[in-house]
Amino acid sequence: MNTPDAGAPDAVAVQSALADLGRISLAEHSLESVVRTVTELTARVLPEAPIASVTVLRGAQPTTVAASGELALDLDHEQYRLGSGPCLSAAATGRPSEIADTRQDRQWPDFAAIAAEAGCDSMLSVPLPVHEQVSGALNVYARKLTAADQRTWDLLSRFAAYAVVPVSNAYLYAAAVQRAEHLEAALDTRGVIDQAKGILMERFKLTPEAAFQALTRVSMETNTKVRDVAARFVATGELLAD
Repeated sequence: MNTPDAGAPDAVAVQSALADLGRISLAEHSLESVVRTVTELTARVLPEAPIASVTVLRGAQPTTVAASGELALDLDHEQYRLGSGPCLSAAATGRPSEIADTRQDRQWPDFAAIAAEAGCDSMLSVPLPVHEQVSGALNVYARKLTAADQRTWDLLSRFAAYAVVPVSNAYLYAAAVQRAEHLEAALDTRGVIDQAKGILMERFKLTPEAAFQALTRVSMETNTKVRDVAARFVATGELLAD
């Protein structure tokens, strides 16, 4: 990967953008806002307002978890539909993938033709670090960028290599928060069910198994979640709603 000349007019803009990447606080940003910030910073050093997205690959199922514009989202989905393209290749192989010019690409001709028609001239996907069997890629779609413009292409490659770090960290942070929320919800559910079981056991001299069966029977008969049946019983003393 080439490095821009330190004395070049764009060198200051690049260094400023990279410094801003390092100052992103995960506690203050969602994954979507991090991707938007990355896109805004990319636009400082690249022409024609590029757009970014993040692909996550769980097993064989790709998903766009964040995008800064409809063009990126639409072209991600076209790659998922076709089953091939730079974002899927980068996520699956762990190596950067690119289309330097969508009008001349031979590796993914079907997708390249769709991208060119949509107004995207070039694309670069940089893999996210693999974590817990989940892989992914940061995708940057440029409206005006060609293979002939090697200097601009080098800027994009350099910037994306740095940008992938906060994007990956934001994804891992969001996933950790989601797991914590699910765990908290699960603990709350278990707590109220245990409360309801205890009341049933005391009131009707039931075993723990029989008390839980009573809750699940009402759940099935009323098409209500067991947790909601238990919460109502704890609050009102009634298994069935009036």
